[in-house]
Amino acid sequence: MRTVPTWVDKVQDHDKVEQCVYDLCFSPDGAQLIVAAGQRVLVYDANDGSLIQPLKGHKDNVYCVNYAKDGKRFASGSSDKSVIIWTNKLEGILKYTHSDAIQCLAYNPISHQLASCAISDFGLWAPQQKAVQKHKSNARINACAWSNDGQILALGLASGCISLRSKTGEEKSRLERPGLFQSPIWGLAFNPAKDDGCDTLCVADWSQTLSFYAPVNKKEDIFSYKIAGKERSLGFDPLSISYFNQGQYLLVSGSGGNCILLTRDGVRLGVIGQQETWVWGVAARPDSNFIALGCNDGTIAYYQLVFSTVHGLYKERYAYRENMTDVIIQHLLTEQKVRIKCRELIKKIAIYKHRLAVQLPERIIIYELYAGDSSGMHYRVKEKINQKLVCNLLVVCADHLVLCQERRLQCLNLQGAVVREWVMDSLIRYIKVVGGPPGREGLLVGLKNGEVFKIFIDNPFPISLLKIGSPIRCLDLSASRKKLSIVDENSQCLVYDLQTSELLYQQPNANSVAWNSHFEDMLCFSGNNLLSIKVADFPVHQQKLSGFVVGLCGSKIFCLHIATMSTVEVPLSAPMYQYLEKKMFREAYQVACLGVTEGDWESLAHAALDDLDLSISRLAFIRIKDINYLQLIYEIDERQRKGENRHDVFLADVLAFRGQFKEAARLYKKEGQPQKALEMYTDLRMFHLAQEYLGSEESATLTKKKADWAKSINEPRAAAEMYLSAGETMKAIDIIAENGWIDMLLEIGRKLDKSEVEVMARLAEHLSALGHLPAAADMYRKLGNIASVVKLYVQAREWREAFSLAEQHPNLRDLVYVPYAQWLAENDNFLLAQKAFHKAGRPQEALKVLQQLTDNAINEKRFDDAGYYNWVLSMQYLDMAREKLEEQDNMLKRFMECQQDASIYYAYHAIQRYTDEPFTSYMPEALFNIARFLLHEIKDSRPKGVLQFSILYTMAKQGRNLGANKLAQQVITKMQKMRIPPRFQENVESTALAIRALPFTDNEDLQPMCYRCSSYNPLLTNYSNNCANCFQPWVFSYVSFETLPLVEFRLEAGITDEEAARLLQLSDESKQPSGWKEGQEGEAEVLTFDESATHDPFTTPALNFDDYNDLSTNFITLGRDHLKAMEPHEVIIMKWPPPLRCQYYRNLLPDVPIAHCQACNKVFHVDDFELQTLQKGHCPFCRTPPPHLKQEKDDDLDMFLN
Repeated sequence: MRTVPTWVDKVQDHDKVEQCVYDLCFSPDGAQLIVAAGQRVLVYDANDGSLIQPLKGHKDNVYCVNYAKDGKRFASGSSDKSVIIWTNKLEGILKYTHSDAIQCLAYNPISHQLASCAISDFGLWAPQQKAVQKHKSNARINACAWSNDGQILALGLASGCISLRSKTGEEKSRLERPGLFQSPIWGLAFNPAKDDGCDTLCVADWSQTLSFYAPVNKKEDIFSYKIAGKERSLGFDPLSISYFNQGQYLLVSGSGGNCILLTRDGVRLGVIGQQETWVWGVAARPDSNFIALGCNDGTIAYYQLVFSTVHGLYKERYAYRENMTDVIIQHLLTEQKVRIKCRELIKKIAIYKHRLAVQLPERIIIYELYAGDSSGMHYRVKEKINQKLVCNLLVVCADHLVLCQERRLQCLNLQGAVVREWVMDSLIRYIKVVGGPPGREGLLVGLKNGEVFKIFIDNPFPISLLKIGSPIRCLDLSASRKKLSIVDENSQCLVYDLQTSELLYQQPNANSVAWNSHFEDMLCFSGNNLLSIKVADFPVHQQKLSGFVVGLCGSKIFCLHIATMSTVEVPLSAPMYQYLEKKMFREAYQVACLGVTEGDWESLAHAALDDLDLSISRLAFIRIKDINYLQLIYEIDERQRKGENRHDVFLADVLAFRGQFKEAARLYKKEGQPQKALEMYTDLRMFHLAQEYLGSEESATLTKKKADWAKSINEPRAAAEMYLSAGETMKAIDIIAENGWIDMLLEIGRKLDKSEVEVMARLAEHLSALGHLPAAADMYRKLGNIASVVKLYVQAREWREAFSLAEQHPNLRDLVYVPYAQWLAENDNFLLAQKAFHKAGRPQEALKVLQQLTDNAINEKRFDDAGYYNWVLSMQYLDMAREKLEEQDNMLKRFMECQQDASIYYAYHAIQRYTDEPFTSYMPEALFNIARFLLHEIKDSRPKGVLQFSILYTMAKQGRNLGANKLAQQVITKMQKMRIPPRFQENVESTALAIRALPFTDNEDLQPMCYRCSSYNPLLTNYSNNCANCFQPWVFSYVSFETLPLVEFRLEAGITDEEAARLLQLSDESKQPSGWKEGQEGEAEVLTFDESATHDPFTTPALNFDDYNDLSTNFITLGRDHLKAMEPHEVIIMKWPPPLRCQYYRNLLPDVPIAHCQACNKVFHVDDFELQTLQKGHCPFCRTPPPHLKQEKDDDLDMFLN
């Protein structure tokens, strides 16, 4: 750092008496300097120091001045107790007074409110206020400052305290210095740096100490401050402090003529213009490096601070000094940066490979690169040399330091011991490490007398390389160490061959030079704001560049401009084209790899390909990712491997590929290969040019090419006609079919011969796809392909024609029945689909469809559909049991399971509708019966989707409504042990409470009576739907689920179903009541009862069996006599397909009419069944419509399935 005096002025009165300068400040734009000197306010031009105007208005010494941040006004305060507000046009606009002399002034940076501080009070003034708000102080005020956000006013008191006040003047907190009255505060300033994130307060007191305070928690309390950082000793009494360079530095002036520069952390950097008397005020010009001082003897000194650049460079790593105490290491290629805080003035920096040396005033610190850091930018301390060393230049190596002082070079190890020393004949002007093994590195040294030496660290003898006639300014060695470039004091760039000491070339106007570390024959130098690039013996290429070139790495130039190092990307197109002109493709490729544009790569690739340098052209095309040219190069290379070496043919291929067709055709013809020219022109659809190269046998080929071209340009009719004329009938048919020209297809079909089987098949396919089925069928019939005809009818859903053909050709039945079954299944006609699948021999397909439909119905809570699908599945299994005798037992078991699931889902549908929907069409008795039926039915197994809670809930609700209180209470108790859905929780709990208030009995009218044993059963039993006394199965009406007066009976052994039906249908005359005899007494005919006659088995009391598992002996067995005696209308016969036998039931109450569905063998009350059939049009259980409602079409198609 250097201080350069710009101008100095001495303030005197009319009697030549020196006037003390107590304070000074700059205008916000830095153009004017306001000075408080004597009884006047002086306004200077900051640039040249000329006095613009003295301002008079005070009657005593002016102690302070301050300028508002908006630049509209400034203020002055005097010992005459007055404050004057001045405009930027130097006019006084306001004057107000205090009770004591004014000591300091400060404008709020945000609201521009003025704080004026006297000895015993302070005032706050704003332009929008009519009066000045004044506040008392319990101690003398020496200094004041506003925080950056304008919320805090800090007052420095003579009592050694700092009073922190709000912008209204109210004291919020107080900071006390250790010495109190022994340490009066004379300097306050808030750091304006924006990167701190908080307002750091700098305090200077007369204990000669500089302290820093920072907020404890600015978000919670902005007035709570604590000591931050280290306190610094000044060595003199401070009078004024001011921040400089946007808060990066601190200026402190005071007694003894001292004015020093410090970092913002208080690290002392240097003295600024040592004065003879006290320096009362110091101010920094905004946004510049100029400062002004005001002294007790009336001196006003204006200085420029010059900060020298301290840096070091090794390849792409650049280290430089920032803020005088920090080292920044920058990776010039990746732009990564890392900061090392040394907290002392940095004097020298050197960097080499993984080493970094930093010279401080009293020591040298050596850092090393930490190998464990993935980013490669983490440095840690390796060694410290605690010695004060003086040098002009500093160089670091792997294990040594080299210090240069004028003519002397000293080599020190990392512990600070001198290892070796060299003394040169002249001053050393340049030194650079050029690499080498650790401990044996080489140094390149340039002297003022023009000599260049190479020094090895382990060699005491310098090696003279050469000598020139002028002092050395800059040196660099090429990557191979064979060439040396020099820049001398005459700005000449000289390049020597070190092996022969021959001057290879020289260039003027150079101030620095650097070899390319990636290319031996390229160097660059700068000068006169130009960058010059020299490659081999080619002319120099120049472009604009400001600064000094310090390195060249590939296409990146490291340029130092003023104090900033930047990386400049320089396209190396010119050197590459220079090599291309000489057809030096390998060297051109090496230059291109350093950095050229995509267009340059393309030029290199084509130039190398024109010269058939396939290796270089391949690499260049790979770089620009041109797959087409790479394929061409591969083909040429393969042909060369096979022995083909006709250069012009290869060149013609390249020209054709590039689009130079005439030149390519000329070369093909020259080489005797006109067919290649013909292929090229036909591929390009240039048929008029192809005629020139047409042979005698190539006319048809050309016609085909024309047809292909017509097709590609969307001229299908012309293309089809050309294909027909060329004999390509298949291609013509395809084009005609794509455009839907059926007339043309039919015309071609009429002209075809039967021998053209393949063409006719293709034609039939296209006619079928276009929907012209009759014509397609005719084509297939001509070919004798009846299977394709059947497929056409199936595709068109013409089932009658398809079935007719299938009857004529039994081997084609699968082609009809399987699609027909799938179509029926898609249209929900599962019964016919089942028959069709059986007819096709694929029952598993029907089972798969039905099972999927069943699962979907259960998932969607369509339980009525689920019941229906289970019934259809059961009938499917029954049919399979009849056909597959080896699996009959398993199929019958599945049949019974599906029958039971069908009944459960059918009944559960009403329960689900009742619990999930607000209204139901079922009577309470029906819901109660259904719930009771389901509860007994699911004792052994519960199908998927059937919720036991819903059944119990329905039974409890309806049982309570019908008077079955005991049952309801039992059911609710059971429900409370289950997980109850939230929407039913409240209802269940309220019902549980209400039911306890009712009698613990059931309505006897609800108890079902067994018509077999005439006993009443409890509402809940431990058995399934059987009588608890005789175990006779209940027979339910499948609408209201009331118990029907039906009792099942079985036939004696030896009686077939056909014989039983015949015996039951005997005439009424042959039937006599069992046990009654006809007779005549006198003239009257009488009937007498013979007690010895056969008893009616249905009136015989049933026994109570202890073994519930064997129910087969409890059924009534009837012989032929009983069958003859029974009335037909009292018997219901449930006919099942084989292998099942019929079931027989007798209606014990003939007055109760019962309806029987012949399809599903379910029984109903006649009224319920007729109502359901009228509403739905079919049986409510199996959905089979009555015979008179069946559709005629189904009957017609059904005949093919029977």
